[in-house]
Amino acid sequence: MKTVKAGILGIGNVGTGTYRTLQLNRDKIIESTGMDIEVTKILNRHPDRDRGITIDKNIYVQDAYDIINDPEIDIVVELIGGIEPATTFMADAIKNGKHVVTANKAALAEHGKMLQKLATQNGVMLRFEASVGGGIPIINALTSALLSNDFTEILGIVNGTTNYILTKMTEDGADYEAVLKEAQAKGFAEADPTGDVEGNDVANKLSILLSLVFGVEVPPSRIPTQGITAINKTDIAYANKFGCTIKLLAAAKKVDGKVECDVQPTLIPEEHPLASVNNEFNAIFLHGNAVDDIMFYGKGAGPLPTGSAVVGDMIAIAVAIDKQSAFDSKPLLRYDSDLEYMGEGKNQYYVRLSVDDMPGILGNISSTLGRYGIGIESMMQSTHSKNADETVPLVFIFYETNREVLDEAMEELKNRSFVKSVDSVIRVEK
Repeated sequence: MKTVKAGILGIGNVGTGTYRTLQLNRDKIIESTGMDIEVTKILNRHPDRDRGITIDKNIYVQDAYDIINDPEIDIVVELIGGIEPATTFMADAIKNGKHVVTANKAALAEHGKMLQKLATQNGVMLRFEASVGGGIPIINALTSALLSNDFTEILGIVNGTTNYILTKMTEDGADYEAVLKEAQAKGFAEADPTGDVEGNDVANKLSILLSLVFGVEVPPSRIPTQGITAINKTDIAYANKFGCTIKLLAAAKKVDGKVECDVQPTLIPEEHPLASVNNEFNAIFLHGNAVDDIMFYGKGAGPLPTGSAVVGDMIAIAVAIDKQSAFDSKPLLRYDSDLEYMGEGKNQYYVRLSVDDMPGILGNISSTLGRYGIGIESMMQSTHSKNADETVPLVFIFYETNREVLDEAMEELKNRSFVKSVDSVIRVEK
């Protein structure tokens, strides 16, 4: 039996899940691969904190470079998160000839191209299965079994916090703030949930998927991104009337040699496979020219599901080391496409307006939209109010249009005396 030695940078939720997975399935890993993966050092700056697992404290270190510079360690597993110092640690480990495994979507989204280039130059493997879908093996599938496909579309629910919140708002009719507090109490949301609820986490993951699927480099800062903080139970109720549910989607498609993408709340028809993905579960839906429609579903977060993906990468590297093929591993991240990135592109949209309750308004709005080339697919109009001073909602689903054109039309309507407010603009997936 051969032994591969690893060092883990960070022993938080994912780190403990990784270590526990290695303990739990050590015999199975040895039986299946003939390899024993031994964790010889762990970066833990708070060694007295209870992690819920038993670890020999003698393997704890306070300095990351005790792991990065250790000549006996083959694999450095980066699980501290954040862009820095994680990126520097990974880069220095690669320069020292270490293979690197990470779950760090933020660092990869910002610096994946540099890290992948370094790994290629130094003949080591960079693996990151846990960075996009937690326990969902989407990266392995895209870079192996599905490699023969030309993909044209990606749709993903890839953040468990926001999916849990939207699920509870839909099922219970609760307000956003109330559900957020519940999610925080149950551990599904961080004390500071900004990165999740504003869509930044999803943008990081979509940036990685764009490289894997389309070969384009699109930093998260260039991806049109909107979170779920403006979603309310009124729009969820109207979505239901249209036969849809609202999910925070990462969306990308290839159209006429161009790539379009965005991250935003989206109305999804109830018959779409993603519509039934609820609570903390994640799913990634793709369309390929050979495989057609395919969806990956599972827990996108949590210590053990994410740890499972991390350990899977460690096993793949250990096996490659044993076969003396790790130095010749094909890079996973790629930036070799000549596809042009075009931002959000054309989509259908749901729009809710509050207007005065008086004759002729609908015709006026339709005329204004027509000048912008915006067509109305569906509309709902509330019954007339009993009080002439009250406003009433007008709810539309528009045919495909550019977001910039739609925003211009909405700005014009806002200046009409009979339009009191544009309450919601939400993308529609058909």
